[in-house]
Amino acid sequence: MSPRPAGKHPTLLQVAQAAGTSVPTVSKVLRGGTDVSVETRARVMDAVQTVGYTRRSGNKLDGAPDETVRADVIDLVVTHFEGSWANLVLAGVGREAAAAGMDVVLTLADDPDVDWVSKVLRRRGIGTVVVLVDPTSRQFNTLTAAGAPVVLVESQGTPPAGAAKVGVANWDGGRLAAEHLLSLGHRRLGVVAGHARHIYSRARVDGFRAAAETSDLGHATVSVAYGAWETDGAAAATHELLDKDPRITGIFACSDPMALGVYEALAARGLRIPEDVSVVGFDDLPEAHWISPTLTTIRQPTTELGATAVRLLLNLARDDESTARLQTRMELATELVARASSGPAPHA
Repeated sequence: MSPRPAGKHPTLLQVAQAAGTSVPTVSKVLRGGTDVSVETRARVMDAVQTVGYTRRSGNKLDGAPDETVRADVIDLVVTHFEGSWANLVLAGVGREAAAAGMDVVLTLADDPDVDWVSKVLRRRGIGTVVVLVDPTSRQFNTLTAAGAPVVLVESQGTPPAGAAKVGVANWDGGRLAAEHLLSLGHRRLGVVAGHARHIYSRARVDGFRAAAETSDLGHATVSVAYGAWETDGAAAATHELLDKDPRITGIFACSDPMALGVYEALAARGLRIPEDVSVVGFDDLPEAHWISPTLTTIRQPTTELGATAVRLLLNLARDDESTARLQTRMELATELVARASSGPAPHA
């Protein structure tokens, strides 16, 4: 397709031509209509991205009701509902939405084959908060083309260009964990990471490595194993680390639930916390207070993540001149909370 003329806004007709379909069919896709085949829907989503179509303020999609009238609903798309972290994010989203007079609709996107985008489009809500999901450029651009704002919370992959995103200082959190263990004399260190493909997991590991490699406190070694964000997986990763290097005395788990798995593995090997091995987590979930010994961890403002995402979404939804000045990439601070699970390194 030839480039569109400079200064010309892409039209639904151009999208339809690029997709090899009709304008009404494109409109159905952008409204989340169910009477469109999977193949046609995919072609339209690709064409939206190729053409660069976005609905301009005040414009109607052909054959649709007035697009400026939206339900007082915020869509929250998540990969899972279980666990303290997800519940805290939901609490932040719900609190801020209620304060704005909005309702929240939950959509589960735990299966890559689930067409969650069409579900969101059909509801015609104010906008969408997407948590821990890795939206493809095609999905993101389809939502944008339909005229509703999207805010990502800790997306698994690199956010699409132009995406609004709220996250935490993951790299800095990893650095804080390493500096804490180094200050206690630990020089043989292990990391139980989540997934190598998740950017927030990589950032925590990278921050930890950077602190260990540049410390003035002495040479330190860092070994990494992956626990897939699960307690059982973290236990297996801990055994893997200690089988390779039994002299490890400090372990950083990239989430508090994985720290529970580290505890289980150390107990199975007859190792005491923190006398033999110190443990640092990441999150500061309620579990960090319940386990014994209480968990030293990197606190992230989980509830505030959800609340901040809603505030940003509502600001974007105003669709006036002030939105152009909004900060759309926000990073909330992390901090170390020292408790009983970390202590001085044992003497060699």
